[in-house]
Amino acid sequence: MDQQPIIIKRKKKVVAGHHGGSWKVAFADFATAMMAFFLVLWLTATASPEQKRAVEGYFKDPVGFTEGGSPNPIDLGGSASVVNESSLDIESSTIQIEDEIVDELADTLEQRRMEQLFQELKERIEQNETLQEFKDQLLIDITEEGLRIQIVDRSGRPMFDSGRAELKYYTQELLFELAKTLGSVNNKMSLTGHTDATPFSGRPGYTNWELSADRANTARRALVAGGVRPEQIARVVGLSDSVLFDTENPTAPINRRISIIVLKNKSVADARPKTGSAAQPLIDLTRPSEAQEQEALDKLEDGSWREDRPEPAPGELNW
Repeated sequence: MDQQPIIIKRKKKVVAGHHGGSWKVAFADFATAMMAFFLVLWLTATASPEQKRAVEGYFKDPVGFTEGGSPNPIDLGGSASVVNESSLDIESSTIQIEDEIVDELADTLEQRRMEQLFQELKERIEQNETLQEFKDQLLIDITEEGLRIQIVDRSGRPMFDSGRAELKYYTQELLFELAKTLGSVNNKMSLTGHTDATPFSGRPGYTNWELSADRANTARRALVAGGVRPEQIARVVGLSDSVLFDTENPTAPINRRISIIVLKNKSVADARPKTGSAAQPLIDLTRPSEAQEQEALDKLEDGSWREDRPEPAPGELNW
């Protein structure tokens, strides 16, 4: 009896592994197609009827449409025509800011800078031992001209000796400390000297006007030595007792003071004298005509110029 052959079937086990990157390409094509589809929907929704007819004509006859019309039926912002039109729109929609508004904004910005400098000085006074010692002699406020720092005399602690313009050693240290902060700003400064109402009688011809001016100039030298740049000084003025701090007590020590004003730019411009063509001459130096010159020469020769002079009043010298 024949023996049946034994058939052995072996099944291969399929191991899961890498399937390749073809699906990524297909997905990318699908995403691109969807993006193009949504772009078409967006253009269709935003296009005007004229643009839709232009697109329709382009697809019906691309060659004829290009020869007879624009190659860009819908301009997406790349053509020169759209750039020109958009620039016109920008020019027409530009907001014209008036000079008054610009000045107001500049004043507001400068006011904030003055307030910031005011806070810096207050903090420096609280932290610095030298300034802290003279805290009761420092008066700081903001005026229309700018930030004002007044150093006033106190009983028993004057800034200067009586009738002198030399600084006390402690006043010089005080000005040196203030100069460290004032020298860090770009604003111009004004220095003003003030005296009380007591007349100066130290030497002939020297009054409180000269004394207040000399004291203001001495303070200027101390500030410059302490760090203030020379070009920051806009003016140095002596006002004697014309602007008293305590009007009810003209001889009070507080009237003797040095005022330092960190000027606003507008204050500097207002105080600056006009020069150049804008300035009006005080004396007209226009050259006289030839006839006027000849008439003047004739009067000098015959002495008739004396007849044109008015008679002097009684007691008046006839030069």
